[in-house]
Amino acid sequence: MRPPSLVVLDAPSNLGLRPPGPGSVPGCYKQPWALRDRGLLHRLKAQDSGAVVPGRYQAAWRAGSGDRNAPAIAAFSRALANRVGRLLDDGHWPLVVGGDCSILLGNLLALKRRGRYGLIFMDAHSDFRHPGNAPAVGAAAGEDLALVTGRGDARLVDLDGLGPSLRDDDVVLVGIRPQDEDRAELKKLGIPVITSTSLRRAGIVATARRTLAHLGKRVHGFWIHLDWDVVDLTEMPAADCPEPNGLSFKETAAFLRTLVRSPRCVGLEVTIYDPDLDPQGMVAERIVACLETVFRGARS
Repeated sequence: MRPPSLVVLDAPSNLGLRPPGPGSVPGCYKQPWALRDRGLLHRLKAQDSGAVVPGRYQAAWRAGSGDRNAPAIAAFSRALANRVGRLLDDGHWPLVVGGDCSILLGNLLALKRRGRYGLIFMDAHSDFRHPGNAPAVGAAAGEDLALVTGRGDARLVDLDGLGPSLRDDDVVLVGIRPQDEDRAELKKLGIPVITSTSLRRAGIVATARRTLAHLGKRVHGFWIHLDWDVVDLTEMPAADCPEPNGLSFKETAAFLRTLVRSPRCVGLEVTIYDPDLDPQGMVAERIVACLETVFRGARS
């Protein structure tokens, strides 16, 4: 059975991405509609919690000005945090459908307001660019993990005056590719990293259980971030930066099923799928089928 209080909340923001080309905007904000068109709510037997509407995307940006659309991202993050917080207060289990990876800021802000929570970060990339390791920042979707741990554009790292939303030791990275340029820094910081190759070698379900054990009981619960580019590009080409050597949808579902069975798992966000790159909707169908597998019998 699905989680009895499973709700779907749309977070259709593309504010954290660079424009894909002159005169165009990133299409990942269309993900909620593409998945709904494939019967997401019915197939998950989920309640509809509506949407949090982002501000206008501004493509203009200049080097040294911080993150593109930072004021709009900050405003959207607070609005998303308010909505997610109300859902949690009412006993719901939110599936937040993005949008780009910057929606992580609002979801973790909601949890920061409630106490100390952990994060299982499933992504092909570490998203850890910040002023300490890069000449400039500019796109929050490539910096979301850095931002929620307190590194980056000052307008986005401390949205409520509560400090970073996440402690370094309360996050586990899963599925990033072995060649990720920030692995050495993450290792130095003591942030656990499970690459796509090591995950497959160690076993999907066994690794998921070890990931849960790592978070332990020092946190009140944990959130899951899922960027669909964690899936190999042969199955998931409809992303702004698809990567080889990734998981299959079947492996992704098996890992997620183990996580959402935990009573300490409080929600999941899914990001980056771009319907503009999937005109026939084949990837949308794979995504909904994956989520259907995740939630079928996952919790009671």
